[in-house]
Amino acid sequence: MIAYLDGTLAYKEASYAIIDIQGLGYEVFISLQTYSTLPGGGAPVKLFIHHNFREDNQTLFGFASADEKSLFRELIAVSGVGPNTALGMLSAMSPQDLRLAIMSENVRAVQAIKGIGAKTAQRIILELKDKMKKSGLLPDTPTYRQQAGNPVREEALAALVALGFPRPSAEKSVDDILNADSSLSVEDIIRKALR
Repeated sequence: MIAYLDGTLAYKEASYAIIDIQGLGYEVFISLQTYSTLPGGGAPVKLFIHHNFREDNQTLFGFASADEKSLFRELIAVSGVGPNTALGMLSAMSPQDLRLAIMSENVRAVQAIKGIGAKTAQRIILELKDKMKKSGLLPDTPTYRQQAGNPVREEALAALVALGFPRPSAEKSVDDILNADSSLSVEDIIRKALR
C-alpha cells in the first residue's frame, strides 16, 4: 500500500496531478481542496494517498492533509458512497465544513453537493455523526460552533458559488466576513465578498 508520495509536481489539473518520483510519474486523483493547495509545476509536493484496489485497476487518490484523507476513508465506508462520490464531496466542501454539516445533521448542506440525494445524505449523517463526535477531529472553537448549520452562511455561500466563485475561496471569504461581523445579512455578506 502507498501511504504518501513525496516528489515533484510534474503536472496538475483540477481533477488530478502527476507526481514525479525519481523519473516515475504517478497519476493521482485529487479534490478541488487539494488542488487549491498545490504549488506550481516543478515544485516539491507531498500528498497523502489512498490506494484503491479493484478487480480491473488500481487508482491513487491524493490529499493535501492527513485529515482530508481520513474523512475520505470515512465517507467511502458508507454504503453507496464510492471513491469518486467522496472526492466530489471533498471538492464541494472543506473537510471541516463537511464534518460540521454531518455532526449538526444538516441534511440540506450535504444534499446540496452534486450527486448526493436525500437518502444518501441521510445515510452519511446517520452512519458518521457519532463516529465523528467520538473522534474529536473537529476543532472545538466558537467560530466552528457558531457556523454549524448557519443558514445565512449557507445561503451566502450558495449564492457566491452560483455566481461562479470557486467553493474553497467563497468559503474562506464568507467565513472571514462572518468572523469579523456575525450579524450581517446574506445580502451584506455577498456585497462584501464581491468587493
